[in-house]
Amino acid sequence: MAHDHHHDIESMGDRRLGWAIAINMLLTLAQIVGGIVSGSLALIADALHNFSDAASLLIAWVARRIGRQPPDSFKTFGYKRAEVIAALINLVTLVIVGLYLIYEALWRIYEPQIIEGWMVVVVAGIALVIDVATAILTYTMSKHSLNIRAAFLHNVSDALASLGVMIAGSLIILYEWYWTDTALTLLIAAYVLYQAATLLPETIHILMQGTPEGIDIHEVVKTMEAVDGVSNVHHIHLWQLDEHHNALEAHVVIDDFSQTQRVKLALKAILEQRFDISHSTLEFETVHCDSPCY
Repeated sequence: MAHDHHHDIESMGDRRLGWAIAINMLLTLAQIVGGIVSGSLALIADALHNFSDAASLLIAWVARRIGRQPPDSFKTFGYKRAEVIAALINLVTLVIVGLYLIYEALWRIYEPQIIEGWMVVVVAGIALVIDVATAILTYTMSKHSLNIRAAFLHNVSDALASLGVMIAGSLIILYEWYWTDTALTLLIAAYVLYQAATLLPETIHILMQGTPEGIDIHEVVKTMEAVDGVSNVHHIHLWQLDEHHNALEAHVVIDDFSQTQRVKLALKAILEQRFDISHSTLEFETVHCDSPCY
């Protein structure tokens, strides 16, 4: 029953992503048509930006599907890290988008561009509504998935861009404040780069098999050595299989080999309870080792 419930949640998440991809593709088409009709290059550029959002959602959707594949002889740990790789791709793309926005903003200082007519503002308004709807569809999932969070940030950045086009367009039409377009673009770029900078280190840390955040490897060794029958723990390696599953391997020196099964069960239980380490591989020895623990 619990498995069926989890499957239903996953299916609902896939449907949400599917709707988000569909409406973003329709929005891209509408922006291109609006840009051609109004003669606005800025709107066509925003359409291309929105297409990158649809692509990021598609990457996230494909990664979710791959990540649910069970372990096999080719990938013995499973395919869950596909979502981490997707997050890395989307975050790097987000950095490129942020740098491109800065480039465009600085270029417009030398060659100011006028947003032409109310059509641009109206289409940007429609884009904002769709971007917000997409963000709502993915917000809940983004809390528990680095992969979806990266795609979610793409949509937030695009929503801000659409809002910026609306505000800048209105101010230019009303007051001819052409500088607002550049100023808002720089603010959006700063937000995009800040968000990418906060998630990139976490993503790279997982891919580099770093120690899970919040777990002190020396505390793990101390806890393991406190188990009755264990005299030493060394050659310990601790890493994240993905953002929700931790793994450990270690050499454990015990006093009596006849107690191996009891000690192993005790160690595995305390590792999962205290440190949320769901996968542990322990090699038992009877010779003490004074080398470093990692």
